[in-house]
Amino acid sequence: MKKSILAALLGTCFATSAFAQSSVQIYGIADAGVMWQKGGPTKIYSGGADGSRLGFKGTEDLGNGYKAIFNLEARVELDTGTQQPTLMNDNPGTYLLRGMNGIPPTILSRLQSLIQPPGGPAVNQERALFDRTAMVGLITPVGAILLGRMYTPGYEVFNKADTFESGTGGTWGHVTGGTAGFTALGADIRSQEAIQYRIALPNGIGGSLMYGPKGSGYLGRYNKFRAGALTYTANGFDVGIGYNHGYDQQNRPSLRTTTVGGSYQLNETWKLFAGFHSQRNSNSVLIADYTAGWDAGVVPALAQQGVPAANQAALRNIFLNAIRNNTQQDANSYQVGAHYKVGSGRIMAQYAHQNDRTPTNSDANLYAIGYDHFLSKRTDVYTVAAFIKNKGLAQYSPGTSGNPGGFTEAPGADGRSLQIGVRHRF
Repeated sequence: MKKSILAALLGTCFATSAFAQSSVQIYGIADAGVMWQKGGPTKIYSGGADGSRLGFKGTEDLGNGYKAIFNLEARVELDTGTQQPTLMNDNPGTYLLRGMNGIPPTILSRLQSLIQPPGGPAVNQERALFDRTAMVGLITPVGAILLGRMYTPGYEVFNKADTFESGTGGTWGHVTGGTAGFTALGADIRSQEAIQYRIALPNGIGGSLMYGPKGSGYLGRYNKFRAGALTYTANGFDVGIGYNHGYDQQNRPSLRTTTVGGSYQLNETWKLFAGFHSQRNSNSVLIADYTAGWDAGVVPALAQQGVPAANQAALRNIFLNAIRNNTQQDANSYQVGAHYKVGSGRIMAQYAHQNDRTPTNSDANLYAIGYDHFLSKRTDVYTVAAFIKNKGLAQYSPGTSGNPGGFTEAPGADGRSLQIGVRHRF
């Protein structure tokens, strides 16, 4: 039984395929392609179906059912050679700046460029070398203890339920980031400063618990972070329920997500997917960043223009009240999809709906279809067409695994994309 538990844990502790050796392994994914996007440029991208990466992982058998493990995984942008992907387009996202009546247009324009600098990094703003994963741990006969920056339990369940496996223009995550998109934290994909306990039993039942103190969460902004998941992987099922909960700098409840779903291998031809995702956030941890941005980027401009101190304070209050309201999230989402195996490839199709429960009622519907053809066990080529029907103030636009899509040209405008790419695993 100990050997079965160890083998299962080794498979769950890493984002890539499991290994069974007492050594260090170098691995990676090189994924790139071309995407056409409505309202944006035709662009060469890195990380379409999977984020391009270079990783190191290893294990040492300590005896008596104990193993030491580690995993370091760096982001690699094949199109530029950097580690900071940009948005697929530079269309301005207008949601965060709504309701700021009284602030001069020149200042609003300045705010837009501060919040969303054209061509600026959309991911890994910290310029971390191993921003994808950086962890070390110990596997024991009763579970694994891991320390570092890791995928959160809630995101792992989300990934199980996504027909497009969190990649390409068809991924469910393109409509679950909140109406403000990437400019407001919509998901805790990973958490730094985290400790995690994991277990995987021979009968397919597994679980994980994660805790992060001050400085934890995806951007390291939380005062504390708690998460957990319960999973079942056996008899064709790969399903789970996951929960993430962060607390802001004043220890108030911040982003909370609950995800239920997964996949079922019906037969050799069909694989079915379904998922439900709920997100709530009434106290965004990014308020401090926005406030610092105003003080550093706007106050000097107001002073240079000769705006009296009292008027500056009034404009700042307008900004803070609006940004607090605009960063709040309250939405439920669901998706259904399937893989159909044909020859050496598979057809993928998915429908997802984001039900925005805020007063703006900015819903979105995602439709996607794609084909993935395997040239070998390590190399495949894929093409995906995605369409997002936005409502209200929503500006969701399809992106890739490595690049957020950005925004449509205007609130309520449709988002469309067509992409073709190649992925090689090594």
